[in-house]
Amino acid sequence: MDPNSSNTAILLATDTYATPVRRTSAAHTVQLSYGTFQGNSSGNVSSFLGIPFAEPPLGDLRFAPPHPPKSFEGVRQAVSYGAGCPQQSTGANTGALPFKLPSILDPIPGVASITNTSEDCLYLNVVTPSSVDSADGLPILLWFFGGGFETGDASTYPGEPIVERSIALGQPVIFVSANYRLNAFGFLASAEVQRAGAANLGLRDQRFAMEWIQEHISAFGGDPSKVIIWGESAGAESVAYHLVMNNGANKGLFRGAFMESGFPHVLTDITDGQPYYDYLVEQTDCAGKTDTLKCLRHAPFEQLMAAINATPSYINYTSLNLTWKPRIDGHILTRDPFHSLEIGLYSKVPIVAGDCDDEGTIFSLTTLNVTTDEEFLDYIHTMLLPYASDAEMKAIGEAYPADPSLGSPYDTGSKYNITPQYKRLASFQGDFDFHAPRRLMLNITSRTQDTWAFLFKRNKEPFVGSYHTSDIAEFFTNIDYIGMDSLINFANNLDPNVHGGLPSNLSYLSSIDWKQWDSNPAAPPLLTFWDPVPSVNITADTYREDAIALLNNITLQAI
Repeated sequence: MDPNSSNTAILLATDTYATPVRRTSAAHTVQLSYGTFQGNSSGNVSSFLGIPFAEPPLGDLRFAPPHPPKSFEGVRQAVSYGAGCPQQSTGANTGALPFKLPSILDPIPGVASITNTSEDCLYLNVVTPSSVDSADGLPILLWFFGGGFETGDASTYPGEPIVERSIALGQPVIFVSANYRLNAFGFLASAEVQRAGAANLGLRDQRFAMEWIQEHISAFGGDPSKVIIWGESAGAESVAYHLVMNNGANKGLFRGAFMESGFPHVLTDITDGQPYYDYLVEQTDCAGKTDTLKCLRHAPFEQLMAAINATPSYINYTSLNLTWKPRIDGHILTRDPFHSLEIGLYSKVPIVAGDCDDEGTIFSLTTLNVTTDEEFLDYIHTMLLPYASDAEMKAIGEAYPADPSLGSPYDTGSKYNITPQYKRLASFQGDFDFHAPRRLMLNITSRTQDTWAFLFKRNKEPFVGSYHTSDIAEFFTNIDYIGMDSLINFANNLDPNVHGGLPSNLSYLSSIDWKQWDSNPAAPPLLTFWDPVPSVNITADTYREDAIALLNNITLQAI
């Protein structure tokens, strides 16, 4: 097999935004401990965009933990997004596919793609009700974008529709989104990095944004004790690691977690990234230097970026076996996250967690050269489960048969099987990376805290079904307000259900009895999104029960 024979990307088709209902008002100004920022108000909402929450990570601060921003005089305009962090090239190529797919990198329609990037990228955005007072103490939704820890930017996820909707419901919230360093800039890993205490910088950036909220959000009318951390894909996986980081001691930084298509994974040691570190050293003329990390900190950006772009991305044959990702570093992540969950060292906060039905399809479009039973098992063993025994691999082959009618996209019979192994591999990868870890996480955390779960089965597209990222619009746009309302309810009440007797014509959630995940241990309830909009019902979290239990048993034996 040629590891480079198939690369691709994917689409996201969604609805439009909610429309502000009030007139434009005067710009608002907020004074923080290090300076004053002037935002912009429109209708019911005020936005403060591009606020630096850390010193630019340049020079000696490249590949270093975040530092507080410097103070300044005067008033700075906060009316446009700050630069996104450097993006790894995915090398996507859809030319070989029998259908056309646009990119997942522009998930919200009508929002410009990421064009402004810089190493000076540690900016956050705050969206508030225009009428908020600094003493109001509103809850906060803190959003972390996804992108495989390689790409993504907060600017592609505007929070204004969420804040508008929260005002209409009488449950106002503040929306905050933050950039964090990506690819090698955020997840460089090696013995040198570990000695410098500079591992998992992307996660540290996120934590630093939480600390910024603790110090400054009250100036915007927020209550720092009422923060919900929320993310999708790599952003949601990050949320999972914040649950177990520092042995679960979150120091009051958040009181709830909302997770879309991203959950804890078995993590490797930081030294697992040494080959990629060494590759960057070689490609930037740092080989032979006494302090290679210091050399990398001052290497030419273009040279460093070219080396990063030459490493595998998630749109590559290696796919979910990511090059740049969180690893056990001995500092903030001291053990495998599932081990932390098993021994009870995690934040005991309420959780909402959900998946899309066909999580594995877009990642399996990168492995269309896997066409035989032997290649199917070899790919899984080599790329995803190197710790599995021969007997376990045999059991996986039986649990995920080659019959396309059982594969993903689900409920499509034998259609859309691009290769003899495509739907089979899509089913396995979706379960392995998404459905199984969600179920395992909830099985543990539901014993100690409130938990709810959902499944997104809408927008079944040919070949990819309800693909990874297809649920984002449910929470960011006015498709039917079910997802968005659940977020707003959770931020205010630590419960995604409606409180206060809202009529069904104001919130469709009013007619839904979404019980906690452990309310029926034999058939844990899932709020399930169906077509046509706004169809939802409650289904049982028992699909592919034996196969997913097999994967989770393998996981628990590996930690």
